[in-house]
Amino acid sequence: MALAHAGFALAITPYAEDLGLKPGTIVGGYHAHHDEADPALLLARLVEMGCAIAFPRVIKDQPLEFHHVPDGDVLEPGSFGIPEPLAHWPRAVPDVLLVPLLAFDAQGHRLGYGGGFYDRTLAALKVPAIGIAYAGQETDSIPHEAHDRTLDMVLTEQGIRRFR
Repeated sequence: MALAHAGFALAITPYAEDLGLKPGTIVGGYHAHHDEADPALLLARLVEMGCAIAFPRVIKDQPLEFHHVPDGDVLEPGSFGIPEPLAHWPRAVPDVLLVPLLAFDAQGHRLGYGGGFYDRTLAALKVPAIGIAYAGQETDSIPHEAHDRTLDMVLTEQGIRRFR
């Protein structure tokens, strides 16, 4: 796994305009956990561009639930210690998902963290999936099955890779 570095969030932010997201797009974001690639500055730039950000809430064995964060409210640590919205905050259905990952390959297959939350969510929502990763997380091949959903693109500090 790649190690986190301070300049990553800054390095991916200039690519926000190249993602093709229009004002009003609801982006399913996430908060980086431990060494995950951090999309925080990218999310802030997407808000400046007119996108709305929704954050995931984990429900055991279910697709992720996304919620808008009311002004002035703060996410609370969830079951995995990752900041999450509260259940009563406004629900949202993302138009596109930013997806954390452990590894990806040149065909857009991704290796997640093993909980299946993003796999279930991608299957349920059927929206474009943008992996957020360090370039060093690319590997030759990721094992996959016919039902596995590939990423539409991945954004690294080296730029955007489109898979379709």
